[in-house]
Amino acid sequence: MQFCNALITKKIEGCILTLEKSLRRSAAWERAMQRAYADLSRLELDPPRDIEALRTLEANSAASYFRAWKATPLRWKESARHPIPEDWRSVGSRTSRFNVAGNRNASHPVNAILNYAYAVLQSQVQIKAVADGYDPMLGIMHFERDRSPAFVFDLMEPERPKVDRAVLAFLKSEALHPADFTIREDGVVRLNPELARRAAQLTMQ
Repeated sequence: MQFCNALITKKIEGCILTLEKSLRRSAAWERAMQRAYADLSRLELDPPRDIEALRTLEANSAASYFRAWKATPLRWKESARHPIPEDWRSVGSRTSRFNVAGNRNASHPVNAILNYAYAVLQSQVQIKAVADGYDPMLGIMHFERDRSPAFVFDLMEPERPKVDRAVLAFLKSEALHPADFTIREDGVVRLNPELARRAAQLTMQ
């Protein structure tokens, strides 16, 4: 539990940095900051004593954090010629409408970018973990399920806010194009190759 609590402490500290440096102030931003500092105090003064309690704390903190993203507008090129859904003009919800329990199968471009960048991060962390002699399947906070690299998911937690900052910086500096994305027949959004390469580069920053 000491190891797991430290991971989530570092993650929330990283989320605070992302809120401060990369997101505009709003009522949701204020609530996210209050929640993050309250969670840090809890982790220091009365840390969770089991994994389930810690994962609940982390999930609630993350939900508040991503709600603060919704005030971020997105810029688009040629959207008059290639119409986009109205909810694509801002970041929107992190949860996919195609996966009630999680973020897979993105229904929004920003989630598709985040998912791709996190997948690249996962690959980088797994390569390093194996090189350092760890079994990537034997997680401590996450548990092996469907042959998932659970320990890699553990180690990724403090790194995710760094990827978030890179993605937000990209969204602020670049105008997206409807052709950057493909919508599958089932409605899931995927990145086209050029944007996928850009998303992969974001994890290198």
